[in-house]
Amino acid sequence: MNPVTPTVIPQTPSPRWPKRFRRTRGFWQRVTEGSDIDDLWAQFTADARASYGFYGKDVNWEKVEALPRWRRPFFIAKQFFWALMMKLSPPRRVLLLVALPLFLFSSVRMHVNGSVFDAKFEWLSAGLLLLLLSLELADKVIMKRDLEIAREIQMWLVPSQPPDVPGGDIAFATRPQNSVAGDYYDAFYPTVSAAEGGKLMLVIADVAGKSVPAALLMATMQASLRTVAGEDAPLDVLVPRLNRYACAHSLDGRRFTTAVLTQYEPATGILTYVNAGHNAPVLRRANGALEELDKGGLPLGIESDAVYETGSACLRAGDVLIFFTDGCIEAFNSAGEEFGNARWLTAIRALPSGTAQESLQYLMRRVDEFVGATRQSDDITCMIFRYR
Repeated sequence: MNPVTPTVIPQTPSPRWPKRFRRTRGFWQRVTEGSDIDDLWAQFTADARASYGFYGKDVNWEKVEALPRWRRPFFIAKQFFWALMMKLSPPRRVLLLVALPLFLFSSVRMHVNGSVFDAKFEWLSAGLLLLLLSLELADKVIMKRDLEIAREIQMWLVPSQPPDVPGGDIAFATRPQNSVAGDYYDAFYPTVSAAEGGKLMLVIADVAGKSVPAALLMATMQASLRTVAGEDAPLDVLVPRLNRYACAHSLDGRRFTTAVLTQYEPATGILTYVNAGHNAPVLRRANGALEELDKGGLPLGIESDAVYETGSACLRAGDVLIFFTDGCIEAFNSAGEEFGNARWLTAIRALPSGTAQESLQYLMRRVDEFVGATRQSDDITCMIFRYR
């Protein structure tokens, strides 16, 4: 029998890209961090829209409407220019005022005694604008580094893992608009654990304002709440004390705080709460019925002698309690349309069965799908307590 000779298939050598192309591709990957064109365009659009809103706040739009149509573009451009200028420090304003005329009149031709002198200022104006950009970028990088440190400190003030609750399941998430937030959530046993008969405190709060000022007041609220709660005080004592402390640090009511404070007894399933002017948490019963926890009073920090009503609810198997801040329902899309309370309640009604974490992910996904690539306009915080 003749031996079978194996067929050898020649291998096609893999294409070798030119060295210059590989360098260009590597440079592009480094600049874009692997993002494709659609992602880059979406981010640019979101940044441009946010910048327009930021500088547009300084434009006198009523005066714009009163002007003839042909004058409006020039007036708006002037207003935007001054809005940008006044956000720079005085030395940098001078630098910009020097660079712009050099850029606009970059080529000057002079005739002197029959000779022609052609002066070029393009590189000088470009250098001044690059210097201005580098100065502003250095400030931003330093501030971002400080804000990241502040964010790490702030994250120490809130729980990273939910406490164990007999018959219950907790999940939470927060997304600051900037590096730090004025939203606050907490879940803790003030004195003893549930096994020893302790009550669980579930808290969500939103300090008026954003970024660093709101984050500082959030930290003071967390400290005062932990101190008062450690005395095992009931809500009708705890909330007025917390309100008096907030009034002493609210700048005459300008830095008030909305909050929902609850005490939960694992042994009985009884939840006692006070709603201090906050978005009412939604209790979704196992049969799909919705209840709002809206009993309480004014936000903390407005009136030192404010009176607060206490409410209660009995949790049963299959019930889900959703705490949230206004950033969830006030999130808007590229058309300027808010997610809204109706969509939020619809999402809650459609909650799938599962863990608290799965419920949290479902709700956040509904908000994200609606918002799309639009930049976040407020802090977003949500906490889920599912009773098994």
